[in-house]
Amino acid sequence: MQFVARTIIHASPERVFAFHELPDAHRRLTPPWSGSRVIVPAPSLEVGARAIVDIRVAPLLWIRTELVHIVYEPPARFVDEQVRGPFKSWRHTHLMTRVGDGTELADVIDLETPFGALAPILIIPRLRKLFAYRHRVTREWCERSPLPAARGEG
Repeated sequence: MQFVARTIIHASPERVFAFHELPDAHRRLTPPWSGSRVIVPAPSLEVGARAIVDIRVAPLLWIRTELVHIVYEPPARFVDEQVRGPFKSWRHTHLMTRVGDGTELADVIDLETPFGALAPILIIPRLRKLFAYRHRVTREWCERSPLPAARGEG
């Protein structure tokens, strides 16, 4: 199954990529209602960097998820893949493509769930809500003025 979320951001691909390289980007992109908590953020987006996230799947049931970055091509894309977690497979490609004077941010997720035919009903609505939030947070940071350097910014 594949899920795709796209949005236009009025900023350069370099700026959109820089947002994702902020030391606390993963925490910023995790909505408070998501049922996820970042345990160990990836130290970078570079190949081999790993993140550990706990995902709540039931009121008192958490599943530890480990993601590893497998592609790093600034400012165009980076890719992370689940090496441990709730999905049979999960590959998340983050694409930044220049369009006019801005950038199209696309999140392409190729996943296989343990839920079979119920996956679209259980997973897709949650992903839509999650990525609407993530794209809003990214757009707000990238489009605000003045345009400070990304590294070390709060």
